[in-house]
Amino acid sequence: MTVFFQIIFASLGISFISLIGIAFFYINPKKTEKILYYLVAFSAGVLLGSAFLHLLPEASKNSQPETLYSNILLSFIFYFILEKLILWRHCHKKNCKVHSFGYMNLIGDGIHNFLDGFIIASAYLADTSLGIITTLAVLFHEIPQEISDFGVLVHSGFKKNKALMVNFLIALTITVGAVFGFFAINKSQQILGLIFPLAIGGFLYIAMSDLIPEIRNEKSFKKSSIIFLFFILGIGLTYLGKIFEI
Repeated sequence: MTVFFQIIFASLGISFISLIGIAFFYINPKKTEKILYYLVAFSAGVLLGSAFLHLLPEASKNSQPETLYSNILLSFIFYFILEKLILWRHCHKKNCKVHSFGYMNLIGDGIHNFLDGFIIASAYLADTSLGIITTLAVLFHEIPQEISDFGVLVHSGFKKNKALMVNFLIALTITVGAVFGFFAINKSQQILGLIFPLAIGGFLYIAMSDLIPEIRNEKSFKKSSIIFLFFILGIGLTYLGKIFEI
């Protein structure tokens, strides 16, 4: 399978799995709410593991440390500004005030998905094993995000069937970003020098500012222990991927 079709398959797979996640919430929202924090914890672990164990070492091969770390910091700041400008947050509650406007949420989600697709393309072009790990990181981050966004759309006035369809169409912007990234990077490999810091900064920002703050407030010792276990499992998955190059 060529790299291009690997990228297409990975991005489309994430879009369709996001649809399954939304449908699951549509059918049984109470059960989904119970496992949502575990998905968030696992996602946070995968994102941090991917950033530190895969993306950062790969980016270090072709960049000076000072330049690389400065670009990562700028990327982190970029995501903070983006969040404030378009009210983009990964709130996992249907009544989150930041998601007051359904259409604003769709715009922010579309931009975020496009960047995810670009990141997936850059990872596969750099190394297939890195592409697989990055796809998993995006996947486990997308499931809770898409479930949340579906709830936001319903809360903002969309009928459930329309919310399901519109949210899936927005999820397909991952593929749009992946295709754009494939051709843009092939045209100029220098783009990779910018994409890696953008990906690392994005993964760190999402995990540290959106996901971890949500799971750290759990008061129950039993639930907190399970949440921490899922967090470590997420990191462990990326570590195994690094060792066995999967």
